[in-house]
Amino acid sequence: MSFCRFFGAEIYKDHFKPGMYVCSKCNHPLFSSRSKFPHSSPWPAFNDTIREDSVTKMMESLTAFKVLCGKCGNGLGHEFVNDGPEEGLSRF
Repeated sequence: MSFCRFFGAEIYKDHFKPGMYVCSKCNHPLFSSRSKFPHSSPWPAFNDTIREDSVTKMMESLTAFKVLCGKCGNGLGHEFVNDGPEEGLSRF
């Protein structure tokens, strides 16, 4: 999943240090750095959540889901259908 929330300079796109990404509004755990992968968009991209309830998704179009924090509903961006890491690509 690739997320598109952009306010000028995305500081976490190329950030691959070990850790956990949490919601900026409520600190709900969202993604582990282990699920982050390099992506061509200017936004961070992840292929898995920490827990099943970490995020909620609403279909926004035939090609994209709106992704929200599973706890407070904060908008996180979009997940694009058929988008993900290349087969065999691993950061670790």
